[in-house]
Amino acid sequence: MASHPATAHMLPWRTGLAYGGLATPLAFVSLPLYVNLPHHYASVEGAPLAGLGAVLLATRAFDALVDPAIGRKADWLLRRGAWPAWCAAMLGSLLMVLGFWALWHSPRGTEAAMLGWLALSLLACTLAYSFVTILHQAWGTRWGGDPCWRARVTAWREGATLAGVLLASVLPVWLGYDAISAVLAMGLALGLIGLYRLKAPVILPPQPAVTHQASPWSDSGFRRLLAIFMFNGVAAAIPATLLPFFVADRLQAPELQPLLLLCYFGAAALGLPLWVKAVSRWGLAPCWRMGMLVSVLAFGFTPWLGAGDGMAFAVICLASGLALGADLALPGALLTGVIHEAGEGGRGEGRYLGWWTCATKLNLALAAGLALPLLSAAGYRSGGTDPAGLQALAWAYGGLPCLLKLAAALLLWRAERLHSSWSHT
Repeated sequence: MASHPATAHMLPWRTGLAYGGLATPLAFVSLPLYVNLPHHYASVEGAPLAGLGAVLLATRAFDALVDPAIGRKADWLLRRGAWPAWCAAMLGSLLMVLGFWALWHSPRGTEAAMLGWLALSLLACTLAYSFVTILHQAWGTRWGGDPCWRARVTAWREGATLAGVLLASVLPVWLGYDAISAVLAMGLALGLIGLYRLKAPVILPPQPAVTHQASPWSDSGFRRLLAIFMFNGVAAAIPATLLPFFVADRLQAPELQPLLLLCYFGAAALGLPLWVKAVSRWGLAPCWRMGMLVSVLAFGFTPWLGAGDGMAFAVICLASGLALGADLALPGALLTGVIHEAGEGGRGEGRYLGWWTCATKLNLALAAGLALPLLSAAGYRSGGTDPAGLQALAWAYGGLPCLLKLAAALLLWRAERLHSSWSHT
């Protein structure tokens, strides 16, 4: 039997690229879904904010609730080997492309018909996206390894994710959504080819037989890590949802959005190797906490920006993007450690990742389903100029996330005292 991959001293770049490559098209589809889609339906299709928020909340919440079942299915597939798991990923990718294309071709008619089309096509796309994402993450999580190794594996996946985000931040503006549906299909095909060539992550040392698999919720380390992840995730999901509104109406510079996204995610890509290197000196949890505090320091100036401050906001995007590298590389590495410390490595990754992805979706659902209706109640309208509404937008976009980040940092500081392995290098 092949040796366990995580016994190697360094992660070979070919292995990292073959594994991480599929994350690029997955991120390429996720950015339009969570950033561009609400603004497109509000400003182009004319959907009412309250109705749009309700549809996004309902569909994303349903998508989130089925993630634990998807995780169990991923475990079932991976236990049977690389080929069944790869075939399932291929079928999920095909459904994802079809659902993504349908999202941008809503029927002309009543608001109810438009919102119904949005709900159905979004469910098809996001359910397929969830399945392929959980399967892909579980594939790599099976490696285990020490904190530095886990950070490298996660960094390859998240680095590829950032590449997809950078492409998705500019190509919709340049090519339109029909063209990027074709680009998505090609990217998924290339990612699946790389994954097909990489069979090592599902070849593990023999595992002891178990008659009962404990629920992830019985693991105190997982519960604490998930709570931190959710506070931090909502703090990121609110600005992701409100960015197009903030740039267009508060800064009055919609033409700068591609540049701002490029600054943000480009800085995150450049910062990833720095955070991975920092783990070898300070450990996973301290580095993640440091990233949270850097983000608060950078983002705390946002509510005071107004029209004409686009370049100042670009500087904030660079600084907060650098901090984003910690959010991308380190929580997943901590989760891998929690899974293997619980004795679930090689058999239960999907169950943990199902709940982890569920939390991510709930963060996004809450951001869209609550922030948009609350802004509507505060008097904000997309394209409006009411000062009170624009001020509400500014504080929802920049103030609330900082408070949530600080809460997450405090929870992480406390959890480090209860789980010493989180701080080990």
